[in-house]
Amino acid sequence: MSEEQKMQEGIGEYTADQIQILEGLEAVRKRPGMYIGTTSLRGLHHLVYEIVDNAVDEALAGFCDTIEVELNKDGSVTVADNGRGIPVGIHPKAGIPAVEVVFTILHAGGKFGGGGYKVSGGLHGVGASVVNALSEWLEVVIRQDGIVYKQRYENGGHVASKLEPIGTCRKSQTGTTVTFKPDPTIFEETEFDFETLKTRLRETAFLTKALKITIRDRRGEEVKETTYHYEGGIQEFVTFLNRSNTPLYDKVIYIDGTVNGVYVEVAFQHNDGYSENTLSFVNNIITPEGGMHLTGFKNATTKCFNDYARKNKILKDNAPNLTGDDIREGLTAIISVKIEDPQFEGQTKQKLGNSEARTAVESIVGDKLVYFLEQNPQIAKAICDKALLAQKAREKARTARDNVRRANMLDNFGLPGKLADCSSKDPKQCEIFIVEGDSAGGSAKSARNRETQAILPLRGKILNVEKAREEKIYANAEIKTMITAFGTGILSNFDISKLRYDKIIIMTDADVDGAHIGTLMMTFLYRFMPELIRQGHVYLAQPPLYKVEKNKKTWYTYSEDEQKKLMNDIGQDGARIQRYKGLGEMDWEQLWETTMDPARRVLRKVSIDEDTASLVDMTFNILMGDKVEPRREFIEANAKFVKNLDTIG
Repeated sequence: MSEEQKMQEGIGEYTADQIQILEGLEAVRKRPGMYIGTTSLRGLHHLVYEIVDNAVDEALAGFCDTIEVELNKDGSVTVADNGRGIPVGIHPKAGIPAVEVVFTILHAGGKFGGGGYKVSGGLHGVGASVVNALSEWLEVVIRQDGIVYKQRYENGGHVASKLEPIGTCRKSQTGTTVTFKPDPTIFEETEFDFETLKTRLRETAFLTKALKITIRDRRGEEVKETTYHYEGGIQEFVTFLNRSNTPLYDKVIYIDGTVNGVYVEVAFQHNDGYSENTLSFVNNIITPEGGMHLTGFKNATTKCFNDYARKNKILKDNAPNLTGDDIREGLTAIISVKIEDPQFEGQTKQKLGNSEARTAVESIVGDKLVYFLEQNPQIAKAICDKALLAQKAREKARTARDNVRRANMLDNFGLPGKLADCSSKDPKQCEIFIVEGDSAGGSAKSARNRETQAILPLRGKILNVEKAREEKIYANAEIKTMITAFGTGILSNFDISKLRYDKIIIMTDADVDGAHIGTLMMTFLYRFMPELIRQGHVYLAQPPLYKVEKNKKTWYTYSEDEQKKLMNDIGQDGARIQRYKGLGEMDWEQLWETTMDPARRVLRKVSIDEDTASLVDMTFNILMGDKVEPRREFIEANAKFVKNLDTIG
């Protein structure tokens, strides 16, 4: 094992000779996507997360309890912490200040075996230098040993001024302040979204018990400010995520401990719903695909609840074991581990590979959950009873699924009668339009390219799957039709290799009803076929709101703002304006020209932003669940982002 891969025991002093250099910075501006994933808004916000993660590392090491993030009027962003401050001494190998090494040399930092950090998140030491490389300018101010230092970089990380002292401060006033302005020649957009950053910072505060994070937006006439501070840590996170559901029991179950240097925190609570929302993190970084820590949690909880149910005669001797899915029905859980040398599968940190994480979680949860269940028999019985109901429902669902398979004569031989399929059998060339109503379906069938475009009309609003178990899904004609048409199956039977269409396009009216139908469909896909979304197969069609004719010319507009701009440009006099209230109002030629022609149409790809993935489940719960108040709060908070309700969806 190389020195770069080793983490010393404990936390030593954080000094210049601990900053290790691995390689240069040249490639970042040429291929920014390799380092931040994308140059879209998601990549832009990732810059902030990287600097914040460095400050959080100071908090995890026990040297920082306050982080402040400010969005400035000039488009820059400032991240300040009260940690130890980046070392300012001369680096023994580079011959320049250590802070300059951190900001100008890729893979240089206190996370590579120098003892500066026992655990850390971020991009393995490339964070600060990547942010600098992708910025128009960056300034770093360091408070250390009673002196305030400053250095400035410009034009993608070039040193504009040497590190120099600019003042004094109290010796107790330590920390680092980084201000940077993203380079507009790199990013598609450079305006930070306050709400997106709030979501990520709130999650960070939940995961770092007692850390206070404040975000301010100074760009408007009034300063907006929000502070996150959770003494209860992930226990409060579970309560927050569960707030749109009815908990099955009052308390959040919390377990923590350390095994072989791996610190484990687990918090969970069941609700009366049917969906599982289990989130896993390592060193405060979300692992969307789980990994060894999640496997350890699942193994431990499945064994503990089965053992308890057997011991207390909740499960009869001849009854089959409860499955993990049975036990986790309606579960909201956070699994967070801190580990010195996290190993991830792939460069995107989607899945944790450390086997010691599984061992630690399995051991700690296994031991302490047994004790908790014995001490709280009412909670234990409530969870076991719910799991038994889930087990019975699973058996019904299997029967219903088998009936559907037999009725369909397996795969392509039993395609739905209402489906107008395409002639091509190459899934990569094929797409299916899910259309509301027979009228719009008729127009779409006439408009389509019969070789590559399939049409599936649905009648009315489909079942709200947020309030239904699997067996009800197979009993619903419209959803059963979609399952059969797609060919993949659902849940544990899902197989993306059997997907019959590369694009699944939801095509609804551009009004509130259409938005509701689209949301119902999205809820179904996310809950029962989430890989279709994750692998980029789901799209939303964008039908026009208006058709405008003037002087033998025709225009289509897709929003009220676009319509107003067009009318200002061409003038009202002599213009014929048609307002489309539904897809069925278009003749087939108009529908093809505006919404279905691959050369001219506009599609919105549906994706999951993994940076805020923890809130996706909660959002579906809020929008489609039983509780009215959380939904009202959500609508009131987000209505300002919708310029016209007719354009939702």
